[in-house]
Amino acid sequence: MPDTTIGFIGGSVAYRLMSENKITGRRLGPRPTPYGDSQPIFHCTGPQCNYYFLSRHGERGYETTAPYVNYRANVYALRDLDVRTLIAWSGPGAINPNFQIGQFVIPDDLIDETKNRPHTFYENKGIGFVRQHPTFCPALRRTISETLGALGLQYDDDATYVCTQGPRLETRAEIRKFAQYGGDLVGMTLVPEVFLAKELEMCYAAICYVTNHAEGVGPQRDFRPGALFEGLASPEEMKRVNAAVERFPEIIARLATAIARQTTPPECACHHTMERYRQRGDIGEDWREWVAR
Repeated sequence: MPDTTIGFIGGSVAYRLMSENKITGRRLGPRPTPYGDSQPIFHCTGPQCNYYFLSRHGERGYETTAPYVNYRANVYALRDLDVRTLIAWSGPGAINPNFQIGQFVIPDDLIDETKNRPHTFYENKGIGFVRQHPTFCPALRRTISETLGALGLQYDDDATYVCTQGPRLETRAEIRKFAQYGGDLVGMTLVPEVFLAKELEMCYAAICYVTNHAEGVGPQRDFRPGALFEGLASPEEMKRVNAAVERFPEIIARLATAIARQTTPPECACHHTMERYRQRGDIGEDWREWVAR
């Protein structure tokens, strides 16, 4: 059995897959960190896969909306378990009208439109100037692409994800602005996760599944009280979304197996983002001392 160095952060439906026993593992529980407790972590094992799993929004339901997730505690806790490869999933809306509801997208860039989220481990320290290109680990994105392709799933791997503050959805004018920026997807969860992972020298990439077309994209949708997104997605579209969600247990198991089988180090610089500070003598080899509060 390979060492457990792979972690997954589940999105808004992760708790449902867990309650239905489609993602199972030994519950380790919340992990204490200098930033508070993480969400409960599960250790999932199988004949050929071995990984940690955490549901970003809660264990039993959608308990915590995106702006109030304790991202620092979650990322710190996984790193504290020796996770160096971290894959997250997110269900954004599509700004790009060519994206289909229910299809998978592997974003390759990001625009941060969040406000006031704790976004760094290095508060009041003279370190943390980390380059953000490539935004997501290219080696990990390639593995995700190969895995989705092998499963016969429709996906796109050229997309810019716009991360908004939430929990409200975006206005039509905001979506027009994001489109002018070059945004393809709009969601609320990949920031500051990706930046925090870089600060702790972790490979990080995301798998998105399109849940709806963003406000003003495509035909006008009437407001439907009580419906998900108040009518931005039709019942037929939600069936396609649910079908995509049902594939995640298989996707993450296949990814964990593929990553564990890799015999050479990843062709990326993710594990060296803090090298300048290491060479300068600002930090040592124990990453916990870098972020000590």
